[in-house]
Amino acid sequence: MSVSNINADSAPQGTQGEKQLAAGHHVALRLWENEQPSEPKPLSNRPYETVGYVLKGRAELHLEGQITTLEPGSSYLVPQGASHTYKILETFSAIEATSPPAE
Repeated sequence: MSVSNINADSAPQGTQGEKQLAAGHHVALRLWENEQPSEPKPLSNRPYETVGYVLKGRAELHLEGQITTLEPGSSYLVPQGASHTYKILETFSAIEATSPPAE
């Protein structure tokens, strides 16, 4: 076993623009940093559960037909397989954990 220490400044970028932080067999951490305001991305459903915490900015989470506003200090859950998207309202940063690890 070895210690994993990934610095966000040098973390690899994922396919969706996120920074990929520490990851284990059952959970992974990622950082969405300074996402710019935009129209919602296409709906998606992922094979992993996501929990997140908003660091700055505002966004709408569209989840299974419901809309909730995410602001600094908000935490959120997107269940595995749930239909969802985000609409960034103000420059947005959040940290998320996915289980199993997002790939």
